[in-house]
Amino acid sequence: MPEKLTFLLGGARSGKSAHAERLITQFPAPWTYIATAQAYDDEMRERISIHRGRRGEGWRTLDAPLDLVGALGSVPDGEPVLVDCLTLWLTNHLLADHDVEAECAALVEVLSRPRGPWFVVSNEVGLGIVPDNALARRFRDDAGRLNQKVAAVAGEVLFLVAGLPMKVK
Repeated sequence: MPEKLTFLLGGARSGKSAHAERLITQFPAPWTYIATAQAYDDEMRERISIHRGRRGEGWRTLDAPLDLVGALGSVPDGEPVLVDCLTLWLTNHLLADHDVEAECAALVEVLSRPRGPWFVVSNEVGLGIVPDNALARRFRDDAGRLNQKVAAVAGEVLFLVAGLPMKVK
């Protein structure tokens, strides 16, 4: 199987995850879904349930709200991987007051050497208004920097709008 990183970006509800699922299932199962979300409230639990319900047999799910590098390292060579999503992973590290720069650097290093067809989803958060508080501005800035670094090491970058993918790289 090809060792390639495909990076999918877009706004909220742009179709990133569904498109990534369509792409990964072009490869033989099993597929590993690495989830970074944490269910802090009913709305997030519902979102997680919808995502899980969309996937059928052949999927295995790893929960990695913080240790995404470790989760990627645990996947067998050649196995297709879908990471959903980097911005939730980043949020988890910001809220835990971790060294975000170091965490991002370690992740980008691993993503620069995919061991199979890897698909990584992230939100593009820099197209809206300037946030009104320091934490939100830091998140926007950190997410923008992380997205740039991942895009630089990706073999392909897609930007999704209204469910339609546009090839960026």
